[in-house]
Amino acid sequence: MRQFQTLIWRCLRGPSLGSATCSSPRLLRLALAGRSLHAAGPAAGAAVAALPHPHCTLFRRSLILQTVPEPVKVERLSDSDSGIIELTLDRGEAKNAIGKEMLKGLQNALEVINGDSSANVVMVCSSVPRVFCAGADLKERRHMSSSEVQLFVNSLRSTFSSLEALSIPAIAVIEGVALGGGLELVLSCDLRICGEDAMFGMPETGLAIIPGAGGTQRLPRVVGRSVAKELIFTGRKIDGREAFSLAYFMAGVVNYCVPAGKAYIKALQIARDINQKGPLAIRMAKQAINQGMEVDMPSALDVEEKCYEKLLNTQDRLEGLAAFAEKRKPRYLGK
Repeated sequence: MRQFQTLIWRCLRGPSLGSATCSSPRLLRLALAGRSLHAAGPAAGAAVAALPHPHCTLFRRSLILQTVPEPVKVERLSDSDSGIIELTLDRGEAKNAIGKEMLKGLQNALEVINGDSSANVVMVCSSVPRVFCAGADLKERRHMSSSEVQLFVNSLRSTFSSLEALSIPAIAVIEGVALGGGLELVLSCDLRICGEDAMFGMPETGLAIIPGAGGTQRLPRVVGRSVAKELIFTGRKIDGREAFSLAYFMAGVVNYCVPAGKAYIKALQIARDINQKGPLAIRMAKQAINQGMEVDMPSALDVEEKCYEKLLNTQDRLEGLAAFAEKRKPRYLGK
């Protein structure tokens, strides 16, 4: 997919990014198609002049990595956030239900991210208010044959596995509902941040099927076998607070539950923390954890040893030592 660069200004709200009383929208996009603000004309200038006081907002730039409107958008943040990628679900008319076009969009987005060597962390978001992803597009599925459904579900399962297998960390940002395939998408990410009004559930058994895109395998690995069975057998929905607290001997469904509307801010904070670390170290840490969890302890320690060895002769490792000795911030290059 050809990349073209459109300059975007984003206006974010939240206590960690500015005044909590800021009344501006969370996102303000001024598509300038690579031009300067002056060159964009008086309309753009007037829009910027109408913004609230700068003390209540934070601006950051991002580059769109796609050329046409799609149900899934990929953007690369820039300036101090360079290295952070946003993958945004944008099918508002269907509550981000996953149909054939949405699936194709996810696959294309993952190809873009995999091909971006400068990417350090990806945030999986939704542009639809109070909705992360409603699950499969059942209206579309009604017109599919059994063989078509099987092919679609197998492809969706493979796509979520590709998301899970990304060499960089993926952070799910959940505001609103994440049901069925939406929750399976969430579980494919490394970290999960939700608002208190988020709603999670696996309703498939109520449709006489089971979660088919990894839900029966990833959910018990996150919350434990007994809790996963209850949620899948009953189809019970849980809110953000319960998702955070659901734990027997394992972590809850989400890493953080924050006030409604603040999940993006918390996720961006975590993405920025990750983005400041050695890029190769983050990739090796994810590989060591993922591969090590699938084998016995002696084999897992061998995995860790091999991942560590790959970092010994890197420029970044030497830069980290030099920065520590010189009491300065390291400048990692991913080499």
